[in-house]
Amino acid sequence: MKILIVCLGNICRSPLAEGILKHKAEEAGLSWQIDSAGTNGFHNGEPPHHLSQKVAIKNGIDISCQLSRKFIRADVKMYDRIYAMADDVMDEIRQIAGSDFVENKVGLFLDELADIRNKNVPDPWYGDEDGYHEVFELIERGSSAIIRNYLTPKQLSNT
Repeated sequence: MKILIVCLGNICRSPLAEGILKHKAEEAGLSWQIDSAGTNGFHNGEPPHHLSQKVAIKNGIDISCQLSRKFIRADVKMYDRIYAMADDVMDEIRQIAGSDFVENKVGLFLDELADIRNKNVPDPWYGDEDGYHEVFELIERGSSAIIRNYLTPKQLSNT
């Protein structure tokens, strides 16, 4: 399975989601390819925001080697599943993908959680460190749901 997680700048939410989901997939013995990107490209080549890195490390996940990149039209064909962190990101994915957009391949990250459908992962960029902790917890819940939702019952019993 090839998964891409997309936010605006690819320095706060999506790098956290990439790191958390990779960690959970490895724990489950899955050889998924998990990447992240941003729709605006303003931070291309930059590492994740220092507070995203700090919160990840506090939770045993190192995302410091990730580098931001821009979401491109070809990503729709390259990945099996694309998760947008928010509605505005979903709109930008649609716009960038154009006629290559595939409705059943792209969805909101939190839609994997039965109790939080149609909700955005808040952008912690505008707040303090507490916001990054809250976002980490939401993404961790969403990542666990993704693992559960894509595993067969037999695979689940082995994890």
